[in-house]
This record gives sequence, structure tokens and C-alpha cells, in this order.
Amino acid sequence: MTSRLLAAAALAMCGLGSAACGGTAHSETTTPQTVTATPAAATQKTKAPLPAITPHTPALAKPKLALKGKVVVIDPGHNGGNFRHPEIINKQVDVLTQWKACDTTGTATNDGYSEAAFTWDVSNRLARILRSKGATVKLTRTSNTGVGPCVTQRAAIGNKAKANAAISIHGDGAPAKAHGFHIIMPKKIKGPVDPVVGASKQLGLDVRNAFHAGTGLPYSTYIGKNALDYRSDLGGLNLSTVPKIFIECGNMRNASEAAKFKSAAFRQRIAEALAKGISTYLT
Repeated sequence: MTSRLLAAAALAMCGLGSAACGGTAHSETTTPQTVTATPAAATQKTKAPLPAITPHTPALAKPKLALKGKVVVIDPGHNGGNFRHPEIINKQVDVLTQWKACDTTGTATNDGYSEAAFTWDVSNRLARILRSKGATVKLTRTSNTGVGPCVTQRAAIGNKAKANAAISIHGDGAPAKAHGFHIIMPKKIKGPVDPVVGASKQLGLDVRNAFHAGTGLPYSTYIGKNALDYRSDLGGLNLSTVPKIFIECGNMRNASEAAKFKSAAFRQRIAEALAKGISTYLT
């Protein structure tokens, strides 16, 4: 009797809630649970890994445009079609100190490489270099197959552009034994060039120094002193109101210099040397 009363009491206690007898409060069936011991360290909160440190790589610097805002006028001497139009190039024009032909055919090497072709190539190489430095560049002619322009017009192009520097590129036709380059600069003539004679001289010195160092060509052995020559008979200088020079890059009748001028690689050296001289003057 006593045992029956104890069993009934036990059943009554389980009826109070299945959780008290090992069941789940919200489940009608009981699934045995297996408890696995977990190390204390594993129960701690795992910290997020620190982000990897990437070395800072600076952005590539933009090329410095040292000549931005500067205007350069390049005058490639003569023109490849001049010889076809003597009626044009032989016309006399006023260069203030005298009357002279509008233009000439220029000279050539003994095997026919023309001064006009040489100056056209060098001028375009020079223009590309100066433009890459930020300069605005204008050429006085647009091809090597035309005629002119006259020397008076060549000066006017530089004046109209308000050039910070202007250069006329030539190759000389002196006796074969003569060699070397020289710079031609203006003299005062009581004319429009007078105010820029001093600036033209500085341009000439900067170009001379850079040309000599960059090409290895010697100073002229037949004209000027230390590769410097001053003239008052050139319309391209007399009529210029901006700093301007001529360069005779060497003697095209000299076999050694002619061979250099016919080399594209050497013409590039000439252009780079001229660009350095002009850049030095402008900056």
C-alpha cells in the first residue's frame, strides 16, 4: 500500500511539467542529449583578425610641363618646291637695310640631300619635343613641297604669334674644308628688332652651348667667333619683334658633317640639343 502511494506521488510530480522529468518544455518527444566538454579557451569570444597592411604606393607623378604657356616659332629654312618657282622666290623684298630675294633654294650635300629636306626634318623633330614639354609651337611652313614663304613673312609669323622665342634652322653651303656650326644673331638697326637684340643674344648663347654639348659638333672654322655671328642683312631677323636667332647647323658641303646630317639618329640629336637650349632660355 505504501509503495503504491509513493508511485502515485511520483507520477503527480512529473505531471507538473515534462521538464522536471528530463523532457523538453515544447516537445512531445524526448531526444537524449549528449554533452561534450568544451575547453574554457574555446568558450571565449574569438577576435577578428587585423587587416593586412599594404605598403602605400604613391601615384605616378604627371610629367612636368616646363614650357607650358610658352610659344616657340620654328622656321625651317627654304622650301622643297622653291626651285620650281623662280618668279616667286627671286622677287625682291625690303628687309630694311637693303632689298633681297624673297627666298632661295638653299644648298645641298654633294650627293643631293637638300637643305630644305634637312631643315624640315629637324624642325618637326624639334616641334615634337617642345610640345611634349607643354610649349605651343608654330612652324613657318606646312610642308616641304611648296614655295616660300618670303623671309619677310617668316618674321611676321613669329611676330603675330607673340613668340617667346623663334629660331630659323639652316645648313650652310661653304667650301668643303670648312666645318662646324654657328649662331646668327641680330644687330641694332634702328628698327623693330632693336628692343629684342639683347634677348636674342641670350637665346643664341643658350642654344650654342646646348648644341655644342649635345651634338659634339665644333664651332665654325670659317665664320664668326666662338660660333657667334652678328648680322644686319637678314630680313628674318631685322623684321622680328620677338627674340630670334638663326642656326647654321654645319656645312653640308663638308663630307663628315654631310654624313651626319643624312643620319636620322643624328638629326634627332640635333633636335634634342636645340630643344635643350631653347628650354634653358625660356625657363
